[in-house]
Amino acid sequence: MKHPIKRGISLPFAGPSRVLALFVVTMVVIGCSGSDAAGGSGAVATPQAAGGSLQAADVLATIDGEAVTGADLDEIAGDQLALMEFQFLSERQRLIEAAVQDMVRSRLLDGAAEARGITREELIVAETQDKVSVTQEDITAFFQQNQARLGGRSFEELYGQIQVYLQEVQRNQVLADLTDELAADKEVVYLVEPYRAVIDVESSPASGPADAPVTIVEFSDFECPYCQVFAETMQQVKDEYGSRVRVVFRQFPLNIHPNAPKAAEASLCAHEQEKFWEMHDLMFEQQRQLDITSLVAMAERLDLDVPEFEACLDSGRFAEQIEEDMQAATRMGVDGTPAVFINGMPMVGGAVGYEALVEIIEEELERARSR
Repeated sequence: MKHPIKRGISLPFAGPSRVLALFVVTMVVIGCSGSDAAGGSGAVATPQAAGGSLQAADVLATIDGEAVTGADLDEIAGDQLALMEFQFLSERQRLIEAAVQDMVRSRLLDGAAEARGITREELIVAETQDKVSVTQEDITAFFQQNQARLGGRSFEELYGQIQVYLQEVQRNQVLADLTDELAADKEVVYLVEPYRAVIDVESSPASGPADAPVTIVEFSDFECPYCQVFAETMQQVKDEYGSRVRVVFRQFPLNIHPNAPKAAEASLCAHEQEKFWEMHDLMFEQQRQLDITSLVAMAERLDLDVPEFEACLDSGRFAEQIEEDMQAATRMGVDGTPAVFINGMPMVGGAVGYEALVEIIEEELERARSR
């Protein structure tokens, strides 16, 4: 498979000033968040399901011969254990991907240097010395854009660090472009797969064929304004990719949105009558009117069986499914909406733009074609 690893990579030869980048540059996340969003701790998956070695039947302690098992532990600490396991495996795989790419790029540079009869260090100097130029204006602009995250330190105090950091960014980009050019002339095959969460989508509303090469799972909140914007982005994806993409909707109503839990139930009550996506679109369209009376009016507008819809809402029979969705999300580090996973890979940034989604979708389609 000839494609670059683009997610979570590090550029080659990044030195100690990478620490500055980690300190001052943070990822902007566009989405809704709320504390204790999931609530509850009913067992959905054991730590084993998240990749650990603990089995539900494992005996961890006994009290007068009565066993304390892995299943009991899951009731108390299952969410935390699963989240820790997910975070560890994700970070481990990102490190592997970055290291593999760095090794490939290093060898490409070594080959190019050998062909010229010079060392790698001499090659790097030759390729970067005339292409790295940080001006006073660049440093000033960076300081102004990141001032709120610099701990109150002055421009004069940080001037040298910012200059070194920006020079390194430019230098790494030049080297990245060079190694991409070198790779184009060779059969470079990356076999490292990203870490993918296993997400149960069996009972969730979905659009697109089950065997689509790309599955996008979205955890969403009908009262979240960022989810409303992202719903339009997802519609673009469905329109563009058709049967090549399956979109799965899972619930994550935040406790900061009072109408979100019943709106989530309403969507599943509509799903029961095969009108989930119609209700989905209408609720996002009328996001400021998600009280019970308005939800029933939407059901009437969509020609649902209104008495059955009202009975469904009154019964709360989908509350447990929503709780399971929320707990599954929490175990994968979700604490806000929208939260998106493409073929099990989390998208960082919340309500990311269409172009960001397309980049990963295209990579996954290329992976599927090469198998």
